Amino acid sequence: MAEVVPLSDAIERLVHDGDCVALEGFTHLIPFAAAHEIIRQGRTGLTLVRMTPDLIYDQLIGMGCAAKLVFSWGGNPGVGSLHRFRDAVREGTLHLEEHSHAGMANAYVAGASGLPFAVLRGYRGTDLPTVTDTIKPITCPFTGEELTAVPAINPDTGIVHAQRADRAGNVQLWGITGVQKEVVLASRRSLVTVEEVVDTLDPVPGAVVIPSWVVDYVAVAPGGSHPSYTQGYSVRDNAFYSAWDAISRDREKFLAWMSENVLEGSR
Repeated sequence: MAEVVPLSDAIERLVHDGDCVALEGFTHLIPFAAAHEIIRQGRTGLTLVRMTPDLIYDQLIGMGCAAKLVFSWGGNPGVGSLHRFRDAVREGTLHLEEHSHAGMANAYVAGASGLPFAVLRGYRGTDLPTVTDTIKPITCPFTGEELTAVPAINPDTGIVHAQRADRAGNVQLWGITGVQKEVVLASRRSLVTVEEVVDTLDPVPGAVVIPSWVVDYVAVAPGGSHPSYTQGYSVRDNAFYSAWDAISRDREKFLAWMSENVLEGSR
């Protein structure tokens, strides 16, 4: 059953040096507050998993938290590149494992389902199998069709952000949802940061409810998805995404910004 604890306590208990950690959220509900706490606690050697690593992973990579990145697209949405990410790749300090969106989504589903791998058609005709050794051909035993397989993703810790949880730790999220439910189910340990804890989860059209028995910890983090947004609670900070391009280009400017805005505990 989920336990409601301070964010710093949850990260201390769930994220350790060398762990495989997935912080997911698609367009909104991106768990920035949790990532900032990982940075403040100085975690290193992490394998970071995310379908669309954007600013949150640029910050983690730039602060030396990551040794490997498993991903399917990376960039500053609507702006351009991730400069701390690019520099780490150029310097050879970050190992990459690249997949397609479909490949990663199916790998999460396989992990959530207790299966060892996922099977799909999506890699046929692409160059990804030549550069990613976790993409393998597999023959359908019924039709003889050649497909591709990817290993299940089972992070040590999965972290997502949501609108709210009740006092028993049941989580409710809505809006544009990605693979949050699958990440929580696939991970060995899980944390959900929320805007608020309420007495009752009132029904919301299209809402996803993650039951407390699959969540280890819930932490209250109002505004915890900023600069992305949380539908019904906040709007996307488009100016921040634009400003990040200049902040992250220069290593010293980046470190100064992180020191002032993250290491000192504010967003």
